[in-house]
Amino acid sequence: MTATLPESVREVFARFITTEYTTVDRRGRPITWPVTPYYADGGEHIDVTTGLGYPKKAEDARANPKVALLFSDPTGSGIGDPPMVLVQGTATVDDADLDANRERYWRESTAKLPGMADMHPPAFIRSLFNWYYTRIYVHVRPERVFVWPGGDVTSEPELYDSHMEEVRSGHDEEPDVPLAPPSGGEPAWDERIGELGRTHRDAVLSIVAPDGFPFSARVGVRADAGERLIRIAEEPAGMPLRPGPACVTAHVHDETFSWQRNFQVRGDLVEDSGGWAVVPRRLVGGFELPKSRLAAWRENLGKIRRFRRTAKRELARRR
Repeated sequence: MTATLPESVREVFARFITTEYTTVDRRGRPITWPVTPYYADGGEHIDVTTGLGYPKKAEDARANPKVALLFSDPTGSGIGDPPMVLVQGTATVDDADLDANRERYWRESTAKLPGMADMHPPAFIRSLFNWYYTRIYVHVRPERVFVWPGGDVTSEPELYDSHMEEVRSGHDEEPDVPLAPPSGGEPAWDERIGELGRTHRDAVLSIVAPDGFPFSARVGVRADAGERLIRIAEEPAGMPLRPGPACVTAHVHDETFSWQRNFQVRGDLVEDSGGWAVVPRRLVGGFELPKSRLAAWRENLGKIRRFRRTAKRELARRR
């Protein structure tokens, strides 16, 4: 369906260097990470990818193909005043030819992220990084596309959908599915949550909509340390907010993606006298690239060891 979308939307798919990709895990909870999108104009799907050493992004999509891609951070795209775009789609996991995937990723990532070229290891030791360069692709076929012109999350989004009756009515007519209940328990706090509202004035809020598709939007956020809550500044138009599992994802990168930082907070969306908020249950740090190469090695060495073990196990399982 992408060929029929406005050119401004297709340009976002092609030129953004990050998209916030959301899967629904086996517990029915939304999990959102920033990834790089790959898109050919008019194509049937938008592709994202993950390393063999950390395959959860693909395995969750294999178990539940209802996923979402939010295009909300234009850094590095070169587009002025782009819309915010949410794609709810059906995922297909592509790991049949890992060698071909590795070559494709090497070719496409270098073209899309030239700032990372100097960070690639020399060819003669590249095999030591197969946990990263051996890729699993996820093809996301759009089923429904929401567009907030100018990125104004409080304005009513434009809806483009393969189901024409939904386009005409402006409402989702998919049947509701059972949703996971809030996890409950005591809030979990971390010093990085305190960055919300300071270092990160906004972040991506993700929930699972009544039809089972993830729904994400970039919103203003503020850490409320006294109440142990992440306050949501505004209610996104078109987002079916209701108490239940939620994910808040913060990430930042430079124009060339030579460095990037990210983390997510998994928790429960609640409503109180102050409006909507997320009770944090767990903070999860992503695979990050600090500005300093020495810091990158120091921070990621333990993760790299774990990713190598996972990649070895994944290769053995496939054999």
